[in-house]
Amino acid sequence: MNYKILSAQEAAEFVNDGDIVGFSGFTPAGSPKEVPTAIAQRAEAIHATGKPFKIGMYTGASTGASLDGALAKANAIAFRTPYQSNKDLRNAINELDGPAYIDIHLSQLAQEIRYGFMPKPTVAIIEACDINDNGEIILTSGVGISPTIARLADRIIIELNSRHTKELRGIHDIYEPLDPPARHEIPVFSPEKRIGSPILKVDPAKIIGIVETNRKDEVGGFTEPDEITSRIGKNVSDFLSEEIKKGHIPASFLPIQSGVGNIANAVMSELGNNPNIPAFKMYTEVIQDSVIELMRKGRVIFASGCSLTVTDPVLQEIYDNMSFFRDKIVLRPEEISNNPGLVRRLGLITINTALEADIYGNINSTHVMGSKMMNGIGGSGDFTRNAYISIFTTPATAKDGKISSIVPMVTHVDQNEHSTKVLITEYGIADLRGKSPRQRAELIIENCVDPIYRQMLHDYLKISAKGQTPHNLGACFGMHRTFMATGDMRNTNWADFQ
Repeated sequence: MNYKILSAQEAAEFVNDGDIVGFSGFTPAGSPKEVPTAIAQRAEAIHATGKPFKIGMYTGASTGASLDGALAKANAIAFRTPYQSNKDLRNAINELDGPAYIDIHLSQLAQEIRYGFMPKPTVAIIEACDINDNGEIILTSGVGISPTIARLADRIIIELNSRHTKELRGIHDIYEPLDPPARHEIPVFSPEKRIGSPILKVDPAKIIGIVETNRKDEVGGFTEPDEITSRIGKNVSDFLSEEIKKGHIPASFLPIQSGVGNIANAVMSELGNNPNIPAFKMYTEVIQDSVIELMRKGRVIFASGCSLTVTDPVLQEIYDNMSFFRDKIVLRPEEISNNPGLVRRLGLITINTALEADIYGNINSTHVMGSKMMNGIGGSGDFTRNAYISIFTTPATAKDGKISSIVPMVTHVDQNEHSTKVLITEYGIADLRGKSPRQRAELIIENCVDPIYRQMLHDYLKISAKGQTPHNLGACFGMHRTFMATGDMRNTNWADFQ
């Protein structure tokens, strides 16, 4: 190759204070690791001289400790968008003088950068498993916003990671839509339909060097389903099985989108085990361990996603059996995997996790007690608003029962009542379709709330004003205020807030 081989430290010298840096990947899958860590070290060294060093950051979604974690610890982040899940970064964001965090729907980020709504990246750092002298890059296990940042950036640094097999060639579908007013329909009509290129093509003159690495993705392990997550998963599975029997869902089923995490894995496991649900396809963001297991069993026919967010042994299994998996997986940029128009066209059944829900179906996905950012909205909004059926799941309580996940009014709204069709906890299912706010409240309280909080929420309705959506504005956050004062929502006395 004609490109210069650099150490991570040499590559980091090309990133300066005030630069806007875009990173490849989606979750820790496909995210650079060596160069971000070296940038953090460079920042610390510059800070030690009394000089400033902070960068703006674009990523596909969350990343790993070597990227978000290292840069947050080094106080090297001026702003960060979109989704994140690193503890050190989260703590920094929630401080008054922390990085400016812009929470944005994942499908919108690339186009908002192209539109000029957000500053153009000056540097793109892309993880690849192969590259040639013509600037043809084979990405690794995640795509994210790689096409847009690589095209717009002034300089490109490649992390060539030999941990990922070159056999990934052909697994990606790289497509960047035109911008308005010239945009045409995105011609995806089934999850397996490919519309782009297996390679990411960049201007080779912009590549300032290659950093050779051999680093595994920093994807954490998933907890085995416990009693609560298994019951949630079974309730989701039973609900969808009944929808098939009622004729609400075609007998051949519809593609599934599933969020990230332990509940999502439990839900997928239960869907795979339900004999009344046929083998199905997925059109989603992240392809997790449970999806690969169901693929081996023939229960998942095909999965379109933005990343292989799987544990290292599972990723290695995929790489060792590419002949089996190659025609069953495609990885796309997130503005395609999360595109709202495609969600509606394909008729997705979407399953995402709520941090808290209220008795009318409004969902808080992001903020603890209304102000502290947890992770971000991610792609849940992209999918929920346009779903064939949108489902939100949550355990009914948290903190050993001291917090009810279902409250009179959510402290932050990410998905409103008009978009949430079904709410499911370990206690049951609230089908909110075609229901008035009062009917929704009764269904959610009776079917989804932990028994220790049911009467409390019924009592809230009794003290609420008359109206189409009954609320008592003095008491609607009473459960939250009680928790903040006593550490336990079960101590709530509505009389204290009237």
